[in-house]
Amino acid sequence: MWHYQVVHHDIWDYDIPAQPNLITVRRRGRPVPAVSVLTKSGFVFVFDRMTGRPLLQIEERAVPKSDIPGEESWPTQPIPVKPPPLVRHSAITREDISNVTPASKKFCTALYDSLEKREGVYTTLGLKPTLRFPGTLGGATWSGASFDPATGLLYVNVNEMGTMGRVAKPGEPRASWPSRFWDDNEWPCQKPPWGTLNAVDLNTGDIRWRVPLGSVEELEAKGLPPTGTPNLGGSIVTAGGLVFIGGSNDRRFRAFDAASGKVLWVGNLEGSGHATPITYEGRRTKRQYVVIAAGGGGYLSRHSADALAAFALPDGANEED
Repeated sequence: MWHYQVVHHDIWDYDIPAQPNLITVRRRGRPVPAVSVLTKSGFVFVFDRMTGRPLLQIEERAVPKSDIPGEESWPTQPIPVKPPPLVRHSAITREDISNVTPASKKFCTALYDSLEKREGVYTTLGLKPTLRFPGTLGGATWSGASFDPATGLLYVNVNEMGTMGRVAKPGEPRASWPSRFWDDNEWPCQKPPWGTLNAVDLNTGDIRWRVPLGSVEELEAKGLPPTGTPNLGGSIVTAGGLVFIGGSNDRRFRAFDAASGKVLWVGNLEGSGHATPITYEGRRTKRQYVVIAAGGGGYLSRHSADALAAFALPDGANEED
């Protein structure tokens, strides 16, 4: 039996949000039974499944200290050297504020200036208004990851979102600003991408590719490149080299090329697919189907639905069933 603590004295809500992946990686040309673990801080940890030995290097590094009287935050945290973090960890600066529209830049700059404590990853909540990045919605989320044993690639969708807050003294009023670091359109206040899909090579620890996940139609109509969106909902990867994922809050369902990250197909949904899709073969038709729950709503989507969307893959073509 073994265990490993991926966060010491967790006062950030940087817990393990999803189930681990039982995988096999290659070391010195030999297969090694392993387990990979995701965190809300955007890390991927990889361990020998039998012994708990890290298969990719991890370092204990100093992190910001708490300034709350009587609270003793842990002075270091385990940081994987590889893979690199899947989200930004540096402190957000004024130069990082989103400028997708003049109104968004104005709103977000004023919000940023109201925050007095911003030290990057593992910033502890303080007595002053504090920006934590990444926030409590990840990095990685409850949707987890998918793994292709043929290539050793792990597919992980992540959020690039901050949260705000402070520790109030007894009798002090609650803060009047929202907890999420976004504007009144619910567009994150730092420059895009705001959500990404990542292919991580767990044999080497390298990020093979990273692409925005999701789009904001209003911004694309203005000529902006895809920004990605906040997302909840996982992926599946097929033996035929496709990654299917909803997740994004734009009511879209996408198929990516598993090797390159290129978008190969986009389908429309009644509500955003904040769920992990399934695939199966029809008993009678022998056609391959992909199904996703498209409920929308929740934290991220203004449009709710009550639907299951099913798509069929006949003879290599994609069509809604």
